[in-house]
Amino acid sequence: MVRLFGPAREVVGADQVAVDLPAGATAAAALAALAAAHPDLAGLLPRSRVAVNLAYVDAGTRLAPGDEIAIVPPVGGG
Repeated sequence: MVRLFGPAREVVGADQVAVDLPAGATAAAALAALAAAHPDLAGLLPRSRVAVNLAYVDAGTRLAPGDEIAIVPPVGGG
C-alpha cells in the first residue's frame, strides 16, 4: 500500500492505494507504478518526496515487503 497526502490524495480520491511491485523494487519503481495506475498524478510525483517507514528516501532505495510507503507532495508556505 502507498499512503497519499495533500494534492496526491485529492487527485486519486483516496488516502491510500495498492501498487504491485516486484521483489527488490525501488522507490522509483513505486513512483512509476503509481503514475501508470493514476496518470493524473504524473505531474505531481516528480516534485513529491517518498517516505518509507516514516523516513524520507531517495529514488534508489530498495523496498522490502511490508514497508510503509508514503508520497508527500511539496508544501508551500511563507
